[in-house]
Amino acid sequence: MKIDKSLRTGSTGMLILRLLEEKEMYGYEMIEALEKRSDNTFTLKAGTLYPLLHSLEQSGWVTSREAEAENGRMRKYYSITPSGMNALSEKRSEWEAFSGAVNLVLGKAEPSPILAYCVNKVKKLPWVTYLFTVTRSKEGTA
Repeated sequence: MKIDKSLRTGSTGMLILRLLEEKEMYGYEMIEALEKRSDNTFTLKAGTLYPLLHSLEQSGWVTSREAEAENGRMRKYYSITPSGMNALSEKRSEWEAFSGAVNLVLGKAEPSPILAYCVNKVKKLPWVTYLFTVTRSKEGTA
């Protein structure tokens, strides 16, 4: 099934960080790994990957080094930084909350533990309780 590009775009950085969490990789290696693991849902071109890697490097989430490959050519290898590991952890949590909420609306799943935790925390805020009470009384269900 072809996936809308706008759905893929926001998660690509997180997926690259995830690959680099496992090991240092060069660009084409990341492209192949992402295609294979996603059953060809994520098929990046070099013109998409390298600007993304540059952005991740500018953010301090990824570092790079050049080394000679087995074939004698120079290759740029990327690795995740401790700051990148923290960012990946945050992105995972965001993704779990987002995908859990989407699945709830679609009627596909139970709330994720993270989403349930967030919803319970928000429900306990005084102004949320007040709005919920006012809304329910206006609907005649209070």
